[in-house]
Formats: sequence, C-alpha cells, structure tokens
Amino acid sequence: MKKYTTIIIGAGFSGIGMGIQLKRIGIDNFLILDSEDGPGGTWKVNNYPGAACDVQSHLYSFSFEPNPNWSKMFGLQEEILKYQEHCCEKFDLYPNCKFNTFVKDAVFNEDTFTWVVTTQKGEQFEAQFLVSASGGLSNPSYPNIQGLENFQGLAFHSAKWNHQVDLKGKRVAIIGSGASAIQIVPSIVDEVAHLDYYQRTPSWVLPKPDRYISSAEQYVFEKLPFTQALYRSVIYASLESRAAGFVISPKLMTIAKQLGIRHIHKYIKDENLREKMTPKYEMGCKRILMSNDYYQAVARDYVDVISEEIASVDEHGIQANDGTYRPVDVIIFCTGFHASENILQYKIYGKDDQDLNQSWSDGPAAYLGTTVPDFPNLFILMGPNTGLGHNSMIYMIESQINYIIESMKYMNRKKVHAIEVRKDVYDRYNEAIQKRLQNTIWKSGCQSWYLTKSGKNTTLWPGFTFEFRARTKFFNPGDYEQIKSPQVVKKYSKKSVVL
Repeated sequence: MKKYTTIIIGAGFSGIGMGIQLKRIGIDNFLILDSEDGPGGTWKVNNYPGAACDVQSHLYSFSFEPNPNWSKMFGLQEEILKYQEHCCEKFDLYPNCKFNTFVKDAVFNEDTFTWVVTTQKGEQFEAQFLVSASGGLSNPSYPNIQGLENFQGLAFHSAKWNHQVDLKGKRVAIIGSGASAIQIVPSIVDEVAHLDYYQRTPSWVLPKPDRYISSAEQYVFEKLPFTQALYRSVIYASLESRAAGFVISPKLMTIAKQLGIRHIHKYIKDENLREKMTPKYEMGCKRILMSNDYYQAVARDYVDVISEEIASVDEHGIQANDGTYRPVDVIIFCTGFHASENILQYKIYGKDDQDLNQSWSDGPAAYLGTTVPDFPNLFILMGPNTGLGHNSMIYMIESQINYIIESMKYMNRKKVHAIEVRKDVYDRYNEAIQKRLQNTIWKSGCQSWYLTKSGKNTTLWPGFTFEFRARTKFFNPGDYEQIKSPQVVKKYSKKSVVL
C-alpha cells in the first residue's frame, strides 16, 4: 500500500489549490485522486453548450496566479478549464495526480491514526491527512418521474452532456429552469425544431454585464500586474456589497427585483408568458441568475414554457398533470445537484466506523465548513455552509486552504499526529450559523437547493466573505483535541510533515 502525507479527493479548483499550497510549504508526497481523465472538476464535466461562469473572470481565479489574458469579463467553460490545466502544469501537479480513479471509500484506521482510501478498482492508499475536495456540485440530481426508464429517445443530464447527439430538427424537452438551463436554452434554441421547457419555478434573471476584454487591456494587465490586482479588488468590493441584501436587510433586494422585472418586460411581450416567467418569491431566496439572451430564447414561437408538473414519461413523450401529451426526441435534465444533502459520492468512515453521510442525516455540518468531530485529520473543502450567493467561491476555497495549511504547520511544529475538532466547539459554531441564517433572504419562504427537505440551510455562508477569511486566517489549537502518539509517528518522505 502506497503511503502519503495527504490524499486529496477531487481535482477541481479546491484540489488544485490544495495541492499547490502543499508544494509551497515543501510537502511533495501527496496524491490527488479524480474520477475524470484530467483536472477541472465541475468545469470539466459541465461542458454543455453555453456553459460559463457568473462571477467575473479576474475574481474567479486564484489570487496567486492571475491570468491577464481572459477573453471575456465572464469566463467560458473551456477557458476556465484551460486555466486550471495551466495551474496544474505550472505548479507541477500532474505527477501527483491519478485520474480515471473512482474512490469507493476512505476509512480511518484507529490503530495507526491514518486514512486508508480504497478505489473502485481495489487499489489502496494510506495517508495521515484526507482532504475531500469533491465539492458540493458534483453529484447530479435526477427527477423521479414515472415511466422514465421506458423512454426510447435520448435522455441525459446537463452535467453529463452527450456531445454525440445532434439536436438539429429534434423535438427537445428541457426539465429544470436553473443556472444550466438559462445557458443551454439560448445555445440550442436555433437548432431544435421545437423546445418544451418544463419550468416548475421561474428564476430571477438579471442582465449580464459581459463583454470581450480588449487586447490593449490584456497587455496592460500583463505588463502592469498591479492594475489587474486593483481591478480584482474593485470587482470583489462590488460583489461583496451585495451581501448586505442577502444577510443584513433583505429589503435592499427591492432595487434588484425591479431590474429583474424590467428585464422580463423588455424581451417578453406576451402577457401569459410574462406571468409564467415572473417569480413569485423574493429575489435572492433562490440563486440569482444572469443572461442577456435567455428571455429572447423562451419567447420564440416554437418554445413552450410548461408550468404543469410532469405526470409520466412513456416511450415517445411526456404527459403533464393536466393530461397534455407532448412527443419528444431528446430529454435534457437541468435539475442540478445534491448540494444540501448526500453531497458525497463515496463513503467516509471515521472513528468507530461512523459513516459521515449518516452522521449528516439532519443535513451536513462542519466547523468552519472544514472539520467534523470523530473524523480526525479530515478536511472538507467547499464544505457545509461555505457556499455563496454573492461573490466568488475561489475566495472561500483559498480561505479554507489557508486554514488547513496553518493547522498542518502547527502539527508539524508541535509534533502532533492528529487533530479532531471538539464537539462543543462544533456544536456552538453550527448553532450560531443556523441562528444567523434565520433572518436572511434565503429563509424568506421559497424552497431552493440551498435547503434540506426539512428547511435547514446547510449550503450558504450567512455573512461577508471577509469575515470568513478572518476566522480562517489562523489555526486555534484550543478548538481541537490533539493526539501525540510516538507509536504512529513516521516520516513518509524527507519533505513531509511529521506523521
């Protein structure tokens, strides 16, 4: 069994960032496992037509590796993926990566106080530290529709786009109206013969302030890096100010709501369609989306927006609850991911064989979104209540990574083999998080993927990101139980932390 200081599961932004920072402190003996054939995470698998980011490119990138050559204000999927591949190449991460590897489980060995990771092929790897970097948007959610298994056409999820399918002249049904749908609909509407758009609840959609970045701007950013750093700061401050409407005074969302209504009225003239496309919940309760061509697409005369729930699917079509039957050739599920519940696609067993997913039966929770009692030396990136509705997740990822690195440095200095967050610290933290969430826009009455079935918000951070950055800047050893065991102290490499 190969032994490492750290095993990282996932090669998206979280896993890549973690690997880079490990190398920066002299730890080379780590392994990154990923089920895909290369890095990229969600930006590798979500390669559907029109896939792009809704956070500006200059902020949706690592602070330590700016890219002066972004082509647009908001990065396209292929460009973001290329950036991640560049980071892996520049920081020499590929030798540490093992792709096409599906993790079956990770088990904490209480005799050696190490983690043993087993793949679906039966391979095993051992490490002192385990970092779960698979993210909250990695487990696609499919609707439970009667008869779906009988459908003889093609059906696939937006996160598993079938690029072999030619949609030209086809009758296509899109089920779901979230972030992927508002990008896919405009991208395929010119190809299809007819589009049935099954929308249970409309989303608030705002204009997207997107444009191409000129070669002159790129030149300035490259030759004068401080200009790009300043620009990044301006974007950050602008986005961060929006948190006031989410977590302090939801009434502030009224201005944005009026902008959303004007956006609808500008492009949709039909009163019935306007009614269907206008949300009845407060803006921000669900994820706010951005697009400059979405409403024009749904207003086409060969696009039907269907608010009736689906009753069943047969071999050749879909029947709604009102009895209307619509033939269809291709079904595309834009139904999102399991983000608030069952977020891990592999098993993690801690002390006394505790299953992490089972311990999260009331919804995922972690201290600083990162550590969990009874799971020593396990760190979760993009963990519970670290998600954002207003700013860049890369900022949160870097904050968590800094916290993990600081904890490793402390353990190395103090010759500590394992740390485990104290239960009382964990409980107080999560009680405070849930209390703060009660007065936010996300608890204003709508049902979203931010919430569990019981209505608990296990997804979002209820504050400003700079507060989270401050709380993760330093590692407080008093928050943790510490294990010093000479019997299990080993060194797996000259550059490793003490094991």
